[in-house]
Amino acid sequence: MSRLLLRNADGADPGGSWNRDPRGTEAGEGADRYQIARTGLRLFLVVVSSLFFLFLLAFIARSQMTDWQPLTEPLAPLANPWQLWVNSAFLVLSCIALQWARMAARKARLDATVIGFVLGGLFAMAFLMGQFWVWQQFVAWGYFVAGNPANSFFYLLTGVHGLHLLGGLIAWGRTVAKFLQRVPLPQLSASIELCAIYWHYLLGLWFVLFALLTSTPQTYEAIARLCGLR
Repeated sequence: MSRLLLRNADGADPGGSWNRDPRGTEAGEGADRYQIARTGLRLFLVVVSSLFFLFLLAFIARSQMTDWQPLTEPLAPLANPWQLWVNSAFLVLSCIALQWARMAARKARLDATVIGFVLGGLFAMAFLMGQFWVWQQFVAWGYFVAGNPANSFFYLLTGVHGLHLLGGLIAWGRTVAKFLQRVPLPQLSASIELCAIYWHYLLGLWFVLFALLTSTPQTYEAIARLCGLR
């Protein structure tokens, strides 16, 4: 008992032992959890990249067969893909907003973090609604899934990409709920960081898909020759 009473204000006792700082311990545990989550996200993105790489190889190989009808030919849906350009702008704005929230969180600016994070999710929703509208246009013009291998790959690639973004929105929604519950910003910084990283990855992946889907048959043939598929 006397030993405890002799502890000074800094947490040291006469024997030289120090009282452990609970806040420091919590911060260390939070940093460990963040590193584990970040490593998990990286591994997940490696798996996703491998999946899409296989999809793209199958796309190029299938495009060399005679029943392939390009979607970029005159009067085809992607001859003038302005709808996809609009959707791309939504996704770019989403990433910019999330990056803004990410930087604001590092500076402990709560209002800017909330605004940027919420806008990032709303722009992502606009992207998904735009993609769904493009699908509706394809159906209205008679470009059904089974009508042409090029149609099937368009639905497949844009659909799987959209599902991954939808999964990101679920994580985004959970973080927004924590904002509404007044959870302190330091406890949400890791979630904001991971959301921003994931969004940036999906934006880069979308640019690859966009470039491929709107390319010409001559480009597909050149890629096929380069990959030894022709």
